[in-house]
Parts: sequence; structure tokens; C-alpha cells
Amino acid sequence: MAFRGWPVESLEFYEGLEADNSKTFWERNRDVYETAVRAPMETLLEELASEWGEGRIFRPYRDLRFSRDKTPYKTHIGAMVGDAGYVQLNADGLAAGCGMWEMAPDQLERFREAVAADRSGTELVGIVATARVAGLEVMAREVLKTAPRGYPKDHPRIELLRFKGLVTWRDWPAGAWLGTRKAKDRVVGFLRASAPLAGWLRTHVGASALPEPGR
Repeated sequence: MAFRGWPVESLEFYEGLEADNSKTFWERNRDVYETAVRAPMETLLEELASEWGEGRIFRPYRDLRFSRDKTPYKTHIGAMVGDAGYVQLNADGLAAGCGMWEMAPDQLERFREAVAADRSGTELVGIVATARVAGLEVMAREVLKTAPRGYPKDHPRIELLRFKGLVTWRDWPAGAWLGTRKAKDRVVGFLRASAPLAGWLRTHVGASALPEPGR
């Protein structure tokens, strides 16, 4: 079945979950989640796979082990697209991201070295500028207040050196378009605009060689 967007019931589901984040609400509305929320996401990922790589939907349950907030369910559905893309739907609408939200120590070291180097650093500045002109937000999960150790505070690329990750991001408020194939068009347009940044990160940072925590 072809992707046709998300029906209004998907937004109503998350509006209800925000108001009543309980197992009772979830079990009563599980069918709505499966048919109006998850099924369209699965179809979208299938259609994106040939160009962007296999997708993976994240679990709807929150990890409560280290959180003071004990509400059990996420108030959005999120999915990876390939190795760098991300798509998210919640009560407010659709969003997409691309890049490395959180870098392991070895990745962060390579990232800073590449930012500091004239050739690769200048290339990244151009990529970031182009992405911002295209209407994308360029951001990081965490930003240092000052220069990282070993780098001067007046470095010409100090803004990027302070980042502890690097992603592009875009939000689209809900509208009639969300229930059509235009939702896919917006995600694809975002991924294509973000491709230069994803390629730069793949070339200069790459995957972490460190074991994942807990393994």
C-alpha cells in the first residue's frame, strides 16, 4: 500500500496521550496507534529505503530507569531513516533530523580535528551556511560555553568547535498536507538538503570504535 500521509486520528491519539499518559489510555487506543500512527510510518520507511537505507521505528515506551518522569509512553513516534536520518510525528505535526545527535568520545575527537583543519573545516562552514539558507536549523544536543580544551577561544570556527554533535532539523506544523503524500515530499526534500552534512560526517567522523555502554 502506498504512503498517503497520517490521518487526523494520529494527532488526536497523541493529544489524548499527552492528557492521559497511562496504560489504561494506551490499551484502550492501541488499535489507533497501530493503524493511524505506526502503519503510515512503516509504509513511509519502506518507500524511503531504496534511496536512504532501511528504517527502524523506535519503541513507544520510555526508558524510566534514570528518569524522574515516570510517565510510561513517548508522546511521539520516531524512526531512523538509514544511518543518519530521523523522522518524528507528534500532536504538533511532523519533524525530521539528520546527522549525529550524540557523539562518542572518539567521534567527538575526530569531529573537532576536522573542524579545526582548514580544508575540511571550511568545507563544513559552507555546508552549514547552505543548509541554513535552505531553512534548516543546524544544532547540537549539547554546546560548550567556551572552547574545548586544546583549542583557542578565538578560533574562526569556534561555533562549530563548541558543538558536541551536529544535526540539521526541521519542524512542520500540522495541516491538511500531513494527510497526503506531501508529508513524504517534505521528508525527502529535507534529507536531500541535509545530504552534504551527512556525507561530511560520514567522511570525517564515521562510526565509533568504542563499545556501546553496557556491553
